Amino acid sequence: MENLPRLSDAQGQVLVSLARRTLSEKLGRRPGGDAVRHIETRLSDPAMVVPGGVFVTLKIDGCLRGCIGTLAGHDTLVENVRTYAEHAAFDDPRFAPLTAEELDQVAIEVSVLTVPQPLAYTDADDLLRRLRPETDGVILRKKNASATFLPQVWAQLPRPEDFLAQLCLKAGLPADAWRTEHLDVETYQVQSFEEGR
Repeated sequence: MENLPRLSDAQGQVLVSLARRTLSEKLGRRPGGDAVRHIETRLSDPAMVVPGGVFVTLKIDGCLRGCIGTLAGHDTLVENVRTYAEHAAFDDPRFAPLTAEELDQVAIEVSVLTVPQPLAYTDADDLLRRLRPETDGVILRKKNASATFLPQVWAQLPRPEDFLAQLCLKAGLPADAWRTEHLDVETYQVQSFEEGR
């Protein structure tokens, strides 16, 4: 990871467990005392209390059920996982709020982001050359319009031209804005952790 300490798989699983516990408690389920104590002990790890950008993604049967996060790491990883687990479950405008019945079906993924860095490029062809599919998350901006795709989105949009076109549409820009205009572009990388991995 560039700009952030690399988390171990065990540390990442603690963040995923924290996201599930947060949703369980919000939906009125109380985990057992030993499980809570185990997580709380692990959350005091110094790597967990550094500021960091985080996205929490929820899926049911492989289909997106919610995804919200922050690119800026003003709060600690622990606080951001708590906050954005709730937002992904209950505040993603694309979906109805998560129900208690769905909680048992949902798979949770936590992505920890590096600090976004500006990507200098000369023209559209140069932008295509500089992007690293499956590695880079990308942020596009033009005035008040902006959007991001996590690196995981490359799995659905492996062609850089399609990736950029869909990202422009997400930002409310024409699909070819990345080719016809000079947009502000930033990239970042993630460590992603899924339940049971």
